[in-house]
Amino acid sequence: MLTGMRAFDMEGRILYVNRAFCEMTGYPSDELVGKMAPYPYWPPNDDAEQYSNLDMVLKGEAPSAGFEVRVHRRDGSVFDARMYVSPLVGRNALQTGWMSSITDITEPKRIRGALAAAHERFTTVLDELDAAIWVLPAAGEPADDAGDERPGGEPLFANRAFRSMFDDHPQAAQALASDAIAASDSVPVELHHPALERWLEVRSRNIRWVDGRQARMLMASDVTRRHEAEERQRDQDQKLSQTSRLVTMGEMASSLAHELNQPLTAIANYCMGLSMRIRRRHERGELPDVPETLEMLGKTATQAERAGMVIRRIRDFVKRSEPERRSCEVATIVADAVGLAEIEAQRRAVRIEVDVPAGLPRLLADPILIEQVLLNLIRNGLEALAGARRRRLQVTVIRRADALEFAVTDSGTGLSQAALDKLFQPFFTTKKEGMGMGLNICRSIIESHKGRLWVDANTEAGCTFRFTLPLPGQDEIAQAA
Repeated sequence: MLTGMRAFDMEGRILYVNRAFCEMTGYPSDELVGKMAPYPYWPPNDDAEQYSNLDMVLKGEAPSAGFEVRVHRRDGSVFDARMYVSPLVGRNALQTGWMSSITDITEPKRIRGALAAAHERFTTVLDELDAAIWVLPAAGEPADDAGDERPGGEPLFANRAFRSMFDDHPQAAQALASDAIAASDSVPVELHHPALERWLEVRSRNIRWVDGRQARMLMASDVTRRHEAEERQRDQDQKLSQTSRLVTMGEMASSLAHELNQPLTAIANYCMGLSMRIRRRHERGELPDVPETLEMLGKTATQAERAGMVIRRIRDFVKRSEPERRSCEVATIVADAVGLAEIEAQRRAVRIEVDVPAGLPRLLADPILIEQVLLNLIRNGLEALAGARRRRLQVTVIRRADALEFAVTDSGTGLSQAALDKLFQPFFTTKKEGMGMGLNICRSIIESHKGRLWVDANTEAGCTFRFTLPLPGQDEIAQAA
C-alpha cells in the first residue's frame, strides 16, 4: 500500500512531496512544490471543506487518529484517503511546518460499506421474522461491562419480535433461555410461561458473535395456535369416538335385530305348529294328559314372540334416530375438517388442496356429523398416501342440480375391485388394526341425511370418496330457523 508524504510550511505552502504522493495523485512534483491553496489535487467544488481541513491542520487541531479527505487525481478521478498530520521540526528544534501522510482507503471503505449494508440487510430480515431471536453471551463470556455471565443477561442482539414479546417480561426470557440452553443444540423445546400465556417452541445453538466471542443464539416461535388446535383435535377425537361408539352400537343392534329376528320367528312358528299337532292328537285321544306340555310350549312361543318384539323395537329406534339438523355453511364445515387434519398432513408431508366455490347455498344438516364424515375420509386418504411418490390430497365441493357433492381424492396406491365391493360392509377393513366400522358408520350418517356415499377408483392412481347432501327448500330452512 502506497503512503504519500507531503510537507508544507506554516502558511500552507507545499515544500515537499514524495514519489508515492505523485503516483497517487498523478501530479509531478514540479507542479505541486511551492503551491498554495487551493491545491491541484483538491476536488472541484469542494473548496469549502478542503479549506476547513487546512485551517484545522495549520492551527494544530488535526486529530491524532487522522481524518478522511477526498483527493482529486490528474485524470479526473477522485479517491478517499486518510490523512495523518504531525509537526515538522527543524534543526533548531523549532517548528517550521507540517508533515502529512495519506493512504488510499477507497477499497477498505467500500468493504466496510458493503459489510455495513449486509449487516443492515441481515438485521432487517431478522426484524421482519415473526419468531423472536436473541443472542446471549456463552458461559464464561461477559454479557456486559460488569462481567455478568448469566445466560439470561442483557442480549447482544434482539430482533423486533423479541422486544415485542419480552420487553415487559424479561424474567420469562431468562427462564426460557435457561431451559432451552439446558437442552441439546437445535432440538426444539416447547415451553409455557404463565406470564406470557403462550406456548413457545424454543431452539438454541452455539455461534461465534461478530466480535469473536462465543455466544448462544435462541429462536422462539409462538405455537399457541398449534397447541389450541391439537387440544381441539383431542376434544373432537373424543367426540368422534363417542359418536362412533354410539353409532356402532346402533349398527350392531340393527344387525342383531336382522339376524336374530329370523330364528326367533322360526322358533315361534315351530312352537305354534307343534302345539297344533299335539292338540289335534290329544283331541283324537292319541296323547293323553298333555295340558301341562301344551302350557309350557305356549309359554315358549310367548317368550320367543316377546324377544322378537323387543328386538324389533330396538331396530325401529335405530331407524327412527334423526340427526340434529340446522342451517350451516359448507365452507366452515370443510375448513374445520381440514384444520383438524392439517397437523397429521404436515407430519406425513402431504399437501391438502381445497376447492370450495364461493356462493354455495347453506345446508340443512348436522354439521358435527358431516364434519366427522369428511374428517374420516381425509384421514383415510392420508393413510392411503403412505409411501406414495405424489403426496397430494384434494377436497372439493361441486354443486349439482338439487344437491352438493363432496369429494376426497388421494393419489395413493388405490384399492382392488374386490376391496371396493366390500368396502362399506360392517367389519371389513384394509387396515391392520381397523375395526371395519368407520366407513359403514359414515354411510349411515350420510344416509340419515338422505344422501349417498360411494367410492370411485381413479384412472391414474388412488381413489375418490364421494357423498351427496340434498339442498333444502326455503320452507325447510324457515322451519329449521
